[in-house]
Amino acid sequence: MPRDLRKTGMTSQQRDQLKLLKAVSSGKRLQILEWLREPRAHFPEQVDGDLVEDGVCGLFIAQKLGISQPTAHAHLKALTDAGLLEGKRIKQWTFFKRNEAQVAKTSALLARL
Repeated sequence: MPRDLRKTGMTSQQRDQLKLLKAVSSGKRLQILEWLREPRAHFPEQVDGDLVEDGVCGLFIAQKLGISQPTAHAHLKALTDAGLLEGKRIKQWTFFKRNEAQVAKTSALLARL
């Protein structure tokens, strides 16, 4: 976590909430979360990893967004750091799926604002 957030006097819970809000403040990140709600409807079958059980390969997500892999990695990292996605390594690839419990908590937080 950046030092500036630790020195703000915010509680740990407030910092976590800020991280969540930053993660969902991007249209591309919201699009990723939407696609991963129903991965079979939005992504092709993969050679390695099941779309639902293991998640979607980060390369497919980058391609669907029309952005470079490093840019996609930054978006996926923000979502993972906020707990909204879970990453799983298979061979040399990382596969991502939604953390439904955290997505529900985030939806509840946003509804309270």
